[in-house]
Amino acid sequence: MWQVLGQSRIVSLLQRSIEQGSLAHAYLLVGPAHVGKMTLALALAQALNCKSDAPPCDKCASCQRIALGKHADVQVIYLGQNSNDESKPKAEISIEQVKDMLHTCNLPPFEGEYKVYIIDEAEQMSTEAANRLLKTLEEPPARVVFLLLTTNDRLLPATIVSRCQRLELSRLTTDEVESALARRDGIGAEKAELLARLSHGCLGWAIMAAKDASLLQQRAEKLSQIMSVARADYVGRFDVAGQMAFQFSKRREPVYETLDSWLGWWRDMLLFKTDCRDAVVNIDFMDTLADMAQRYTLAQIKDVINAIQSARDQLKLNANARLVLEVLMLSIPRIRDVNQVEVKYG
Repeated sequence: MWQVLGQSRIVSLLQRSIEQGSLAHAYLLVGPAHVGKMTLALALAQALNCKSDAPPCDKCASCQRIALGKHADVQVIYLGQNSNDESKPKAEISIEQVKDMLHTCNLPPFEGEYKVYIIDEAEQMSTEAANRLLKTLEEPPARVVFLLLTTNDRLLPATIVSRCQRLELSRLTTDEVESALARRDGIGAEKAELLARLSHGCLGWAIMAAKDASLLQQRAEKLSQIMSVARADYVGRFDVAGQMAFQFSKRREPVYETLDSWLGWWRDMLLFKTDCRDAVVNIDFMDTLADMAQRYTLAQIKDVINAIQSARDQLKLNANARLVLEVLMLSIPRIRDVNQVEVKYG
């Protein structure tokens, strides 16, 4: 059984392709972070190499070895892999990583039926790495499947995208995430509801947050930053923009996560303002949301939401990060005496 939740259409397509022998040589798995792209990729690798009559069984030696990352024919490439200095994470997937991956590409499978190469955050490949991979995608070896995982396929070269079958993963519903969390040990109903709402349909994040209390603490810090920016003068705001731009130059995803947190907070304020509180995500900060919502007009809240969304879209298109973030800071109306968010989890 495929251990993939909420992606029945894609699972059915892949299952049918395997049964009919019409599997593509390369797939592009597109979706937000933690929506289940890696889970799906590993499940496909299991299905292709499973020893049971109903693959993937998740129980045979092959499935277990793939799940543990120990299968000789399944290789995962990711940002910062083989980095000797963890304090300086790599900004891209290098051509050396891709060359190493492709070194065994033309050899037959060693212990399974297919070789499966998974490239996580494929949009982070250097130009040289992408060009080296393209040569192989143009003349793919037999019994080899490439799986490229990305949150934004627009950042990949069009030549790479055109040689892959694109599969877009959907976000789960809040009820689906909450139900999945409720089936896990140690997660009470109240926490399951909170994590389900905060996950925005990405079960992987909810599961991580249930295990790691620091994720909720980091979220509280992001929300606290919203209050600081709302009170800050232009100098303070430009300082925040500079810090975020520097972080963006090193690692983009944390900045996107911060903007998503901000967007969710202002959306919640919009819901408060329009008496739609049942749909609020940050349900553990209801009092603070109510306080802030009273200090802004509906039009101001809508303008801030549009500004955050615009900034996020521009960053995705490789606009000047510092300029984009400075403009965003100027788009947030200043208020005084907003209660500071100081919540710790653990």
